[in-house]
Amino acid sequence: MLDKISTDDALLDLCRRRAIDLLKRNLTSAGIRAAKATRRAEQRGYTAIFGRDAAICALGMALSGDPLLRREAARGIVTLARYQAPNGQMPKFVDVRRREADFWYVGCIDATLWWLIAVALLDAWGAPAGLRHRYRGVIERALGWLRAQEHQRFYLLQQNEASDWADIMPRSGFVLYTNALWYYVKRLYSISHAAATRSSFNGLFHPFSAQLSKYRRAHLLADYVLRRAARRRLYLSFVNFSFFGDENDVFGNLLAVVLGLPDAAASARTLRALLATRANDPYPARTVTRPIRPGSRLWRPYMARHRQNFSWQYHNGGIWPLLGGFWVVAMVAGDRMTQARRDLVQLASSCRLGGWRFSEWLDGRTLALRGMPGQSWSAAAFLLAAHALETGTNPFQTRRRPHEGNRILAAPDLRR
Repeated sequence: MLDKISTDDALLDLCRRRAIDLLKRNLTSAGIRAAKATRRAEQRGYTAIFGRDAAICALGMALSGDPLLRREAARGIVTLARYQAPNGQMPKFVDVRRREADFWYVGCIDATLWWLIAVALLDAWGAPAGLRHRYRGVIERALGWLRAQEHQRFYLLQQNEASDWADIMPRSGFVLYTNALWYYVKRLYSISHAAATRSSFNGLFHPFSAQLSKYRRAHLLADYVLRRAARRRLYLSFVNFSFFGDENDVFGNLLAVVLGLPDAAASARTLRALLATRANDPYPARTVTRPIRPGSRLWRPYMARHRQNFSWQYHNGGIWPLLGGFWVVAMVAGDRMTQARRDLVQLASSCRLGGWRFSEWLDGRTLALRGMPGQSWSAAAFLLAAHALETGTNPFQTRRRPHEGNRILAAPDLRR
């Protein structure tokens, strides 16, 4: 037993050093690349500064314990701010060499959300302090763009399909993943109706247990779900007018727990349900546990693009080390420390495959290494998870500081 503990500790220590080294190699004067600079990565645009990637990497870099990464954590955030659209939207990615930003097809909604989260947390952690004040105009425009997409009774964001991180998936209307981020942004920036957002989130995405709003349209949406779906313990991936997603969106459910949307009982229910799906076996974590198959009501022809999103692939059941990091954080948040350590070791094992390839994703069934090697957010997610386990804290948890009014700040304070 002691030998195994020693071996696991050595693996975790080595993975930390490899992750830090990869992030340093992927650093540029404009921020962190999405992946290692190879010819294929350049052809596919992975050497650009991506909104969601740069934001998540910034958090892992700030908590890495490495002085250079901490100092450079906000560089990509600064670059993205320079390319903000006049309407407030943050870019999906910035091609610095061409000096142009890309905003996807129907609006990449989560890049703006992740940018706002990164700014607030980096500022609270002093990495660097003053970031919120420096970009207050950019922040206000970004929040304005998001508010324009908020339903005025549900207080949830609305989106078209294929417009968040799972950009080859048919989630639309009210989307679990997106609205978990929106609630957290509301808490960080003291945006109105945060409690209503949380109530609608639980009522619409898990109508099997939550108390429904008296608003008649909430009852109509829930009725379609309750008549067509068996009772489920996990949150639905999305709810639209007459259809919904029951593929078990692992990332959305993890974020719900990590960002504080369920109460204690619902959080425990969600973690038990996630563990029961074995989405972490052998590596954390698969994107979904019930893939959408051709011919089903949710299948879309674009999911076959590049033959990439069939069952157990990419966003439709592939294993992503990125999700593995958030899986470990969720286990820590739920005080499942033994499980968290076991899964962090398995996450390190997945990063080691292919000679420390830090793959973008793995096939959910065959475990074949897929996507781009040297993926920055695979490394950053490991560092984020390692910090959570070592400190026994959820880095996304919040606390109030005296004399700060209603402003919510990240805890713990990690200034060094």
